[in-house]
Order: sequence, then structure tokens, then C-alpha cells
Amino acid sequence: MLIAHVTFIVAQENTGKALGSLISASEQVRAMPGCILFIPFQDATDPQKIGIMHEWETQQDFDGYTSSEEFTRVGQVLRSMMLAPPISQRFDATLLKA
Repeated sequence: MLIAHVTFIVAQENTGKALGSLISASEQVRAMPGCILFIPFQDATDPQKIGIMHEWETQQDFDGYTSSEEFTRVGQVLRSMMLAPPISQRFDATLLKA
């Protein structure tokens, strides 16, 4: 399983728009092959920090997402609001207990 955490900072006035863009993409992303989890969020301790937690069955499934039109579309919207480059961490994980 691949887990990806992505966070980025936007101006306070753009938090709703940034989070809304991710939420509007959620249904389509969750329907993609191999998507286990896609959760957009706003950090409760830093309201300017927006993030996404992903879980994918395989690296290939995640690659399919990152090469999708939806990823490109949302990325263009979000990048125009980011105050700094996003922080993206990816993990190769094994589920120990469900």
C-alpha cells in the first residue's frame, strides 16, 4: 500500500477555495482504480495549512492518479494559491491490523 501526505500553505483568504477544490475532486479521485482513501483537510492548529491524505493499493495506481486530468486540473488551481512549494511525503506501508 502507498500512503501519501501532502500539505501546503495558502493565504488565509484562499483556504476555503483551496479546500473546496480538493473536496470537489474527492468523488472522482475516490472512484479511481486502487484508491483506498482520499481525505482533504485543513490543519486545526494552522488554518492556512491545507492537506490531503491518500492511500493507494499500489504505486502504479497512485501514478495513474498523478497522471490524470483531474490531478492536473486541481493542481493548476492549487498551485496558483500556494505561498510555498508543497511538502509531499510518500510511504510504502503494510497494514498490520484492520
